[in-house]
Amino acid sequence: MRRLLLLRHAKSAYPQGVADIDRPLGGRGHEAAPLMGDYMAREGLRPDHVLVSPARRTQETWAAIAPLLEAPPHETVPSIYEAASARILDAIRSAPDTARTLLVIGHNPGLAEAALRLIGTGPPALRRDLREKFPTAALVVIGFEEGAWATLAEGAGDLLRYVRPRQLAAEMDDD
Repeated sequence: MRRLLLLRHAKSAYPQGVADIDRPLGGRGHEAAPLMGDYMAREGLRPDHVLVSPARRTQETWAAIAPLLEAPPHETVPSIYEAASARILDAIRSAPDTARTLLVIGHNPGLAEAALRLIGTGPPALRRDLREKFPTAALVVIGFEEGAWATLAEGAGDLLRYVRPRQLAAEMDDD
């Protein structure tokens, strides 16, 4: 089975006079990114390859989680910055087939739309929640039967997980 991990960048700041691509993570983002990285490491969701948007906030999200995931190979992919779902799917389809687990760190609304286009099955409640909102630092895990990334078909994926940082923080508070 191949796994696709779609991670929306962590919460960014909005400094005045800073171009969108140069916006850094904000305080909540600096908390949420390592929280999600720790979750991914604990759950064995370690990617073999990572595609990252060139935006500062996505790069900082990756920098916060990379050490927790043993820093797999990554590449900055300009085409997924603020991209529509079709461009994100093109980037996924160009990923190396040696990657059994692929992580894409990008932006909404394209990332959520790409997830919804790929998912054909999965728990109805999770699918509904994903359609409603894909917040910053949220993670979608989609499983696919064997096959090359290049031949990835819409509707062929099984939604395995949809995890939001707020859930993880609440679980930590319960411990």
